[in-house]
Amino acid sequence: MEFLSQLISIHGNTKSILLLTLILSAGFIMTRVTKLAKMPHVTGYLLAGILIGPSLFGWIDPSTLQSLDFMTDIALAIIAFSVGKYFKLSELKSNGMKSVSLTLFESLGALIAVALLLRIVFSLPWAFCVLVGVIGASTSSASTLMTIRQYNAKGSFVDMILQVTALNNAFALISFNVCAAFISAIDTGHLSPFLLILPLLSNFIAIALGFAVAFLLKYLIAKRNSDDHRLVVLMIAICGLAGACSALSVSPLLACMVLGGTYRNISDDEQLFRLLNFFSPPVLLIFFVISGMKLDLQMLRVTGIMGISYFVIRLVGKNLGVFAGATLLKLDPQIRKYLGMALTPQAGVSIGLAALGQRVLPPDSALLLNSIILPSAVLYEMIGPALAKVALFKSGAITKGEGTKTSSH
Repeated sequence: MEFLSQLISIHGNTKSILLLTLILSAGFIMTRVTKLAKMPHVTGYLLAGILIGPSLFGWIDPSTLQSLDFMTDIALAIIAFSVGKYFKLSELKSNGMKSVSLTLFESLGALIAVALLLRIVFSLPWAFCVLVGVIGASTSSASTLMTIRQYNAKGSFVDMILQVTALNNAFALISFNVCAAFISAIDTGHLSPFLLILPLLSNFIAIALGFAVAFLLKYLIAKRNSDDHRLVVLMIAICGLAGACSALSVSPLLACMVLGGTYRNISDDEQLFRLLNFFSPPVLLIFFVISGMKLDLQMLRVTGIMGISYFVIRLVGKNLGVFAGATLLKLDPQIRKYLGMALTPQAGVSIGLAALGQRVLPPDSALLLNSIILPSAVLYEMIGPALAKVALFKSGAITKGEGTKTSSH
């Protein structure tokens, strides 16, 4: 361990190369361990970050960790662009306003439940409570999608899951940007209209850029071009848009989701998203390992009960929101009973929002936020796929025969 610490202390290009090697190796090795326990890769990445970060082995010091923040923005931009894939308007129109309304019910159910819990039980500031509630409203699409594909699930229940998940993340991203604008205004000591409007105006500009870049991307990436050419141009667009957002001091999430959603609708080019899936795994691995490094284990002693309470109340809020929304909208009983279970997983966007939340919160609140979100994300990723599988079976989206056949591969 001492030899490894000496290697990491080397300065210059050698240090950067060895640092990336350590992060990639730790993430990969830990997934071999979590695979034995049938846990998602995201869980392995987060655990790897905890192990090599300042909280345990200390192979990565806090100052070095801060220098890796640019990787967070790139990873978030890729995640957001990928989420935009599920905003195909022709598919969203199939359920019309029902999927939008149900999304509002389940998102607000989680947001309100989490915010009230933190405020009433733990007496935390309203701004912090609402910010955590917004993050709690988000849902990880990756885990549920993997379960759907594994068991070849189909039908109206699956369509509703995909639509609600996509709209859910849009709700979380928009709400987060509004909440961050309020927090920034509060930090100045007074809530002037200008200080509230300026961040919202910056976000509007970023969204407009995402929309414009999508049309430019379609023009530059023709299907006759090679896959290498298409992927390079796509990464130029994503990184350029993320850089523009950074210059505007706004999150790249919303703009890049608009880029992905707009491109999906004007081009009908799913292959580009598949190409990105081949490129993105190392980048996302680095992001999740970095997120794990930022978890302060000492804070878990303080947030233990708070974290467990958040974990439970978010599930309760989402399920109550789905039940109330599906009942009022007179949707199928299967949706009312089981959709909330399928929306359990929470990684990806939630961890990204937590990383961005640390930038707008004071240091103590930032540590508290991380200590609530990251451990819960690990637990949600452990139980989420199992609950999604149960929901798909119970709803009739997959049969026992199909599930057995697919699982045997």
